[in-house]
Amino acid sequence: MFDRYEAGERAVLVHINFTQEGEWEDLSEFEMLVSSAGVSSLQVVTGSRQSPHPKYYVGEGKAQEIAQIVRLSGADIVIFNHALSPAQERNLESLCKCRVLDRTGLILDIFAQRARTHEGKLQVELAQLRHISTRLIRGWTHLERQKGGIGLRGPGETQLETDRRLLRDRIKAILRRLEKVAKQREQGRRARSRAQIPTISLVGYTNAGKSTMFNRITQAGVYAADQLFATLDPTLRKIDLADVGPAILADTVGFIRHLPHDLVAAFKATLQETQEADILLHVVDASDERFRENIGAVHEVLEEIDAHEVPALLVMNKIDNLESQSPRIERDEDGVPRAVWVSAMEGVGIELLFDALTERLASQMVQYHLRIPPQHQGRIRSTFFQMKCIQQEDYDQDGNLLIDVRMQQVDWSRLEKREGAVFRDFIVT
Repeated sequence: MFDRYEAGERAVLVHINFTQEGEWEDLSEFEMLVSSAGVSSLQVVTGSRQSPHPKYYVGEGKAQEIAQIVRLSGADIVIFNHALSPAQERNLESLCKCRVLDRTGLILDIFAQRARTHEGKLQVELAQLRHISTRLIRGWTHLERQKGGIGLRGPGETQLETDRRLLRDRIKAILRRLEKVAKQREQGRRARSRAQIPTISLVGYTNAGKSTMFNRITQAGVYAADQLFATLDPTLRKIDLADVGPAILADTVGFIRHLPHDLVAAFKATLQETQEADILLHVVDASDERFRENIGAVHEVLEEIDAHEVPALLVMNKIDNLESQSPRIERDEDGVPRAVWVSAMEGVGIELLFDALTERLASQMVQYHLRIPPQHQGRIRSTFFQMKCIQQEDYDQDGNLLIDVRMQQVDWSRLEKREGAVFRDFIVT
């Protein structure tokens, strides 16, 4: 049993091209991930296979080749651009005599470096513990031994069982603390809902320019960099939209192809902002040759977190890197804005984005002139006041309340459902 070496900064990268579509990964994106983790690449080993090898993921010959490169280059770590099973990871470590990390472990490491807030750190730790817990079973078989000898025999707990128990206890503790965070976020959302403040959530592939866009719109000064997963901790800011009023803009973590499930589960409280949003601003790096695949990857994650039904507006960003594109609004067959071409870095097309956003949000608003008889006035007027949707009110000579209200379509539908059919009789056409 060799010692497990700590992850170093010199790495041999392994990227395998598979004929199966589901196993496919991008090499240039992998190199960006490695660079974002602060690791220098000594050599990239590539190969082709029809399907993963059960023992080494790569073939036995390729595994021997990787081990030879590690010895000759003095690498500290081998990083795979694929998800390895615990057994495959362990077998490769035995062969290469150094630490082996898969794509999931690499992303987790980047997240650990980027987390700034208490909540973000808890979420990353939870994801890491869930990932490590699967590695304890086969990766630490030397810990199965119990102590022997006079006075030490007995059905005691093995070291592996102790580690598993400690991991379970820590995971439960983190989940309890994250539950509190989730409740606090829910209270904030309820308060915004009561105040009729729409929420706009920025989503998109990692490094699409979401934080730059966020800073351009809100002047927030959020950290933005040309690297993967520059933003981890969600930031909320208030903005004002013409004809809509105040709105909340939320900057969220970037998505990536084959985002680890442990991360999606751990960041549930954060991603709730996306689920509960009134509209999503889906920021796309229009200068990326594979932006269509990136859009597809984001849709997959949105489906995974049950946010795929939230209305979305595409923001085609980074047109400053394209020669033939100018800022414009694209509309669907009904004339509704579906995409806006902008450059957040240069500040080009931001006014068009505001116009499209206002148009989309305003289309979800309804405005009614109501005549409410005296017997219904107290309760209904109180409801409208709580919702802060009254624009004007007066009384006619018969004592009827004449009131103009403006609110989200979804809230009007809820009121109609609660008050019954009589509610529609109050509308003055």
